[in-house]
Amino acid sequence: MSNIDIEVLRLGHRRGRDPRITTHLALVSRAMGASKFLLAGDEDDKLFENVVSVNERFGHGLDCRYEKRPLKFLRNIVNSEGNRPTIVHLTMYGEPFKSTIPSIPTENGIIVIVGGAKVPGEIFKISDYNIAVGNQPHSEVAALALFLDALTDGEGFNQEFPNAKLVIHPSKSGKDVKEV
Repeated sequence: MSNIDIEVLRLGHRRGRDPRITTHLALVSRAMGASKFLLAGDEDDKLFENVVSVNERFGHGLDCRYEKRPLKFLRNIVNSEGNRPTIVHLTMYGEPFKSTIPSIPTENGIIVIVGGAKVPGEIFKISDYNIAVGNQPHSEVAALALFLDALTDGEGFNQEFPNAKLVIHPSKSGKDVKEV
């Protein structure tokens, strides 16, 4: 598994309108190797309850928290060693992701910004990279999955989750789920 410290920041979550998409963003983040999921927007405790439930059943893989002031957070972010992580904004207006990923520094970690409703213009300036997974309107869930898969060289899904109660094994047909 890639040793990149990945955090995902979801901007613009609208309670009552976006919980399914935001939950899917959190689950993709978890499955693809992110360690943290930060939510900026309306607080939605039920959303985090879903992720906690998945962590309890399938193993702990993602810490979640609200970020009330995402621009201030991004302006002042440093990792535990005192270094600034690379900020990557996923947008259909950015540079092509496959050709840009090799130039993205990962040694200080990465914060991946995924927008929702209107993204503040400052996000484009504060980000080290504005990355496009296609230049057409599409799902932010798909964009996040494709980006994280390419960033981790396909290793995102090969992680093990500690304290799993259920483990899914690949199967040609049917469900193969084992209790641990």
